[in-house]
Amino acid sequence: MKCKHFGTCGSCSLYQIDYATQLIEKKARVTELLNPFYQGKISLFDSLENHYRARAEFRIWHEGDHCDYAMGRLDKQGALTIEECPKVITEIEKRMWILLEKINASSILKTRLFSIEFLATTTDECLITMLYHRRLEDDWAEEARELQPLLDCKILGRSRKQKVILSDEYVTERLQIDGREVVYRYYESGFTQPNPVVNIKMIEWAIVQAKKTGGGDFLESYCGLGNFTIPLSHYFDKVLATEVSKRSIYAAQENCIENDVENITFVRLSSEEMTEALTKVRQFTRLKDIDLDNYHFSTVLVDPPRAGLDEGTIGLISEINYIIYISCNPETLVRDLEILTQTHQIEAAAIFDQFPHTDHIESGIFLQKR
Repeated sequence: MKCKHFGTCGSCSLYQIDYATQLIEKKARVTELLNPFYQGKISLFDSLENHYRARAEFRIWHEGDHCDYAMGRLDKQGALTIEECPKVITEIEKRMWILLEKINASSILKTRLFSIEFLATTTDECLITMLYHRRLEDDWAEEARELQPLLDCKILGRSRKQKVILSDEYVTERLQIDGREVVYRYYESGFTQPNPVVNIKMIEWAIVQAKKTGGGDFLESYCGLGNFTIPLSHYFDKVLATEVSKRSIYAAQENCIENDVENITFVRLSSEEMTEALTKVRQFTRLKDIDLDNYHFSTVLVDPPRAGLDEGTIGLISEINYIIYISCNPETLVRDLEILTQTHQIEAAAIFDQFPHTDHIESGIFLQKR
């Protein structure tokens, strides 16, 4: 990828080495970290070098009567106005500059606008969220609504304690995963995987591991909107999936309907609460219609935040035969593996390059009980 802002924009920190070298260095780092537990093959799943990111947020920089997109500087010294961003997918790129032109032509649209968020799909749907430091009135809604057919998009406005939805607050993605079309509704402000090409590779790697387990029941913590849950559900009898975000659970239940999947039960529980429920330490009203004793989990998938797993969850999943661990932080992954490898052995490992041109590493580990 070539970008005129390499070296000054803080969005891409690895700009001095080519992409192939970036991958080599990331694999070397993970290999070294995993070496105390695993010396086998580490599969490497690369990204597109350009136009790979389907979710992006830009500051709006006001200079006199003119607005520009801006990003934080690499040296942390304020913001940098940008004239291009080749990492966003073309579905965003083709809209963002026309939008900026229209904003600059309208005092109503640009007054106290401080940020714009884009959420797009590979099927050319796009949701644009415009964030303001002022209350949005009917004149804003009128002008913003006129932009929707022009940009072929959905627009949503936000200010403090206010959300103005002009059409829908979601986009619908359709991904071909393991020979099936999987439909996802992605909601504004909800978590989505930012790199659709690598996301497919990541889910398909998890499916390969799931096929080794022989079926049974499946448990998932940090399930989000069902990104892994729905495609993996085809390989298990019953699925219990938990997530702390109410919005994500709502989207996950909708995605079950969209995909005609009926063997998943989604429950709003944190990872710690899931452990308390399954170990019968605590009872939850939201589980009153669910017979937890009816589940016999052969496999668990965890996809925790950068902090990794809590002690209770590690203890719980240590009793399950197969563990699929998706990690966004190799350091906390290694910390958790120090405990998990006392009961399990690593059977497969992978790197998913969700964020090219950065130090970020997404990993996958498949463990089997000893």
